[in-house]
Amino acid sequence: MSIALPEGFVLGASTSAQQIEGAVRADGRGPSIWDTFAAQPGRIADGSTADVACDHYHRVEEDVALMADLGLGGYRFSIAWPRVVPDGGTSPDAVNAAGLDFYDRLVDRLLAAEIAPMATLYHWDLPQPLQDRGGWLARETVDAFAAYTEAVTARLADRVAYWCPVNEPNVHALSGHALGVHAPGERLLFGALAVVHHLLLGHGRAVEVLRGAGAAAVGTANNHAPVWPVAETEEDLAAAALYDAIHNGSVAAPVLAGRYPDLVAELVPVQPGDLETIAAPLDFYGVNYYNPTRVGRPGHVSASGRAEGFDDDAASQVPLSIHDVEGYPRTDMGWPVVPDGLREVLVGLARTYDLPPVHVTENGCAHAALDDTFRVDYLQSHLRAVVDAVAEGVDVRGYWTWSLLDNWEWAEGFGPRFGLVHVDERTQRRTPRTSYTWYRELARSLR
Repeated sequence: MSIALPEGFVLGASTSAQQIEGAVRADGRGPSIWDTFAAQPGRIADGSTADVACDHYHRVEEDVALMADLGLGGYRFSIAWPRVVPDGGTSPDAVNAAGLDFYDRLVDRLLAAEIAPMATLYHWDLPQPLQDRGGWLARETVDAFAAYTEAVTARLADRVAYWCPVNEPNVHALSGHALGVHAPGERLLFGALAVVHHLLLGHGRAVEVLRGAGAAAVGTANNHAPVWPVAETEEDLAAAALYDAIHNGSVAAPVLAGRYPDLVAELVPVQPGDLETIAAPLDFYGVNYYNPTRVGRPGHVSASGRAEGFDDDAASQVPLSIHDVEGYPRTDMGWPVVPDGLREVLVGLARTYDLPPVHVTENGCAHAALDDTFRVDYLQSHLRAVVDAVAEGVDVRGYWTWSLLDNWEWAEGFGPRFGLVHVDERTQRRTPRTSYTWYRELARSLR
């Protein structure tokens, strides 16, 4: 337990609406792209849907009680756009008051438990009517997102401690729009960089709205990974540089420096004023970290990381290959456990950009055992990596583990188990794991 975290450090946990709420047809909620995607045969590994998920919508009091017992300093959750604006904003009276009421009550419960709310406005659950009109390939979706943000902030801006407008635009674009393994199932390859840009533009527009509403702290939640070349050859280094520009640079450089990396800039549909909007100053920069990615010249491809393996058709069109990161323990998702990769990411960002204070907005592992000492070791080693980054001068203010609960893990369904709390999706029984007890002791020591 000897982890010398900075004074005032926030220890929290994260979830997302689509993955835990369920109640997809309750109280006026409309369909999301993930509801549509999961209904298509073969899309989800176990054939499940998020119709019930963890039933958090009906069990919110029980779940907040678990957070209070943990002694969490903060809870990161997402607001379901289709619950608040079911048609995405295509009709004059689009806002669903019952949807906003749910989040109003959630925020009040968190504050009563002295847990700081961190709200994500978009965690991949686009209202299906907006997808039918072009989705994130259409700039009009950015306007709809700004209007949705206005509706949310009118109710919640006075009480939410931290805001993350968009979760992982790079992963959402890559998995959902480049490779088609996530909703909405598009296979655009490099064309998905337009989706990244519109998601970032949505982020920038939301920052404007949040500032205008007096939001306390506005930041991000971007996924970052160290990119390691297979070998120090010219071809492998060039391939790694391209992947780094796509995965890391395409989200960090526009937000923090007002530009896209040279290797991808010509592929992004930037219009005058876009980059100024995207690069609005932030109160914190959120980093989601899971594992490094090893990249080489085109050739052998092995599925690795977050559904980022290219199939044969994609591989023939992409000038790089993804390889397994060998020599490390693996989670139940097959992801290598490399704690120092988190330090590498944090220090690299701080050396490259004028970095505001940082929160590690996601970090965790899939591991099913109730006596999950594997997860305890994982969390402890990654928190020590945070301490190492702080020692190198990075201003890290918080760590929010993924996840509070076992959840519906996107295209993997209910297979992977990320929670401090085990959830039986058939009975909805919550059972705290060994890691819950360990995290509680650490969290309470910081309160």
